[in-house]
Amino acid sequence: MQDKFTFEYAIIRIVPKVEREEFFNVGVILYCKRKKYLGIKYFIDPIKLQAFNSDFELIDFDKYLNAWRLVCDGKPASGKIGTLEQSDRFRWLSACRSTIIQSSKIHPGLTDDPQKTLEEIFLKYVR
Repeated sequence: MQDKFTFEYAIIRIVPKVEREEFFNVGVILYCKRKKYLGIKYFIDPIKLQAFNSDFELIDFDKYLNAWRLVCDGKPASGKIGTLEQSDRFRWLSACRSTIIQSSKIHPGLTDDPQKTLEEIFLKYVR
């Protein structure tokens, strides 16, 4: 158990019509403090998006989620939020929102490989 580290993750959701409270999962954001890891993985199924709401273009959501990736990576293009500590960036990205891109509540776990765990959670809940 000594080679396992705690991590936290949240599922990223698209909520095309917030007033209907319908959503579908598109990604995962995972944070592991001890491994100094903050990662995001997402995929937006264009067929699902069209079925939920035809008012939005896939490229619009992709731009939003790419901005989330920039924040995760701490890139200068992400603005002031990207300069924050990893933990603060994770908390900002996983904060409760009432917009068309939301995240689930935060869930904990143990891992020895955060990147691998991110992939596994992504496959389980998104793909």
